[in-house]
Amino acid sequence: MLNRLYVKNVALISEADIEFDCGLNVLSGETGSGKSVILDSVNFVLGSKADRTMIRYGEDEALVKAEFTVEKNSEAALKLIGYDIECDGNIIISRKLNTEGKSTIKINGNTVTAGMLKNITQHLVDVHGQSEHFFLLSESNQLKVIDGLLGKKAEEIKNELFILISEKKKLNSEISVLGGNEAERARKLDLLEYQIGEIENADLKIGEFDELRERQNLILNAERILTSINNARSILSDDGGCNDGISSAAHEINRVSGLSDEYARLGSRLDSLYEEALDIAETLSDFADNLSIDEREARHVDERLSLIKSLKKKYGADEEEILAFKDRAKREYDTISDSAATIEKYKKQIAFCNNKIFSLCKHLTELRKEVAKNFCINIENELRTLNIPDAKFAVIFKEYNESTANLQSPNGCDEICFEFSANKGEPLKPLNKVISGGEISRFMLAVKTQLKNINGISTYIFDEIDSGISGYTAGTVAEKFIDISNSTQILAVSHLPQVCAASSAQYLIYKTKENDKTYTKVKKLTETQKIDEIIRLTGSIASDTARKHAQELIAKFKH
Repeated sequence: MLNRLYVKNVALISEADIEFDCGLNVLSGETGSGKSVILDSVNFVLGSKADRTMIRYGEDEALVKAEFTVEKNSEAALKLIGYDIECDGNIIISRKLNTEGKSTIKINGNTVTAGMLKNITQHLVDVHGQSEHFFLLSESNQLKVIDGLLGKKAEEIKNELFILISEKKKLNSEISVLGGNEAERARKLDLLEYQIGEIENADLKIGEFDELRERQNLILNAERILTSINNARSILSDDGGCNDGISSAAHEINRVSGLSDEYARLGSRLDSLYEEALDIAETLSDFADNLSIDEREARHVDERLSLIKSLKKKYGADEEEILAFKDRAKREYDTISDSAATIEKYKKQIAFCNNKIFSLCKHLTELRKEVAKNFCINIENELRTLNIPDAKFAVIFKEYNESTANLQSPNGCDEICFEFSANKGEPLKPLNKVISGGEISRFMLAVKTQLKNINGISTYIFDEIDSGISGYTAGTVAEKFIDISNSTQILAVSHLPQVCAASSAQYLIYKTKENDKTYTKVKKLTETQKIDEIIRLTGSIASDTARKHAQELIAKFKH
């Protein structure tokens, strides 16, 4: 349950600290007093989209803190443990928003994301306002209500369906890898055969592309290379060239080599230099003689490079990757060639899955119809107490068979529609076609009365769902609130004196002006103040008679 709500700098609220009762908490006040601000604050701390306009004018930051008490094995507590957040049964959520639009969320002191927050709070609070009626009017959501009544039975079957559908998807994926149907396999084999042949015919060698690029570079620069080689050889070996100079220098030094070891070593170095220069000149001559390039070789190199570039675009970044692609293609070709028996085996397994899925779907449908039948009876009974005596309600299931069933959804094959008639002699029609605003409020209250003990939610919030209701029906609405609040905490914004009289805790939302500023404030009413508020809501003039009537109204709902 929600024990405490602390609000700071939200809209007209400077600061509010509200402690709630475990039963029926009713918030009332004049129109425009700020009741919606309280609910906006609750929605904000529960994870709704942050809006900077909610920050009080002149302030830098808004803060809302909510303190909950839950069972240690509740869904909310287990979710927290899953996020490695300790939970001893107390959950404290705080959320800040600054004027720059930055939001900070903490649960039990741990920073969390908005997604994590919503994942927790969906198991704590169920908020129902007038706009929430549309949930029940959507046929896609109506099945969720029926499955909520089934509880774990529905969850278990849907889990089995999910496993079987996943297995079926895996088998279909395996068949797809094997080439699908016969025509698809034939096309795949033709493609693989072409790819393997193209790579094999290229007769690639690892490193060949780099070698060809080097050879192409040499071919393109052959004339310049030959000129440089011949010039270098001429400088070394022509008459009067380097070799002659080195030879003359060596001769001169060798004439005095006997006079000193240093001269002898220097002469030896000159002799070695002369020999090295001769060798270089001969090597250059060999290079020049071997540098013979014809057009056929140049054309072959260009064509070969173009071929390898084409293969690289299709099969891999280099020769090694291309050859690896060929090996994989060969393995796939062999697998598909021998796949007929394997595919037949997979198809039998898929057929088995479909049979099992259909059987589970039929069982789930039977369970849903059974619980829907009782649900309809109970809703009709609830509506009679809410002054719709001739209400008829039915859950219509669309029929299906093995050929028309949707075997791809873990939610089963059912498509349902809530049908309703409020007046005797009128046929049942889809809920969203016939129900009025006042009727949908009562219908939703009837539904929530039936769901109160099965959804694990510890707090319901009702935002003026009693709008458009008065008289005898208002008293019945108050009784329903009491009934629900016996097991689930309720926070209700209401203008009905009967609902206020039934409250276990009454709060007044009001405005004040201080120093030319307007403030919204929240006050928990005493019994005497509660009587005054009931008198205000009835529109009576404060008198002994009005006070007595208010006291009688309170006494009526005390059990």
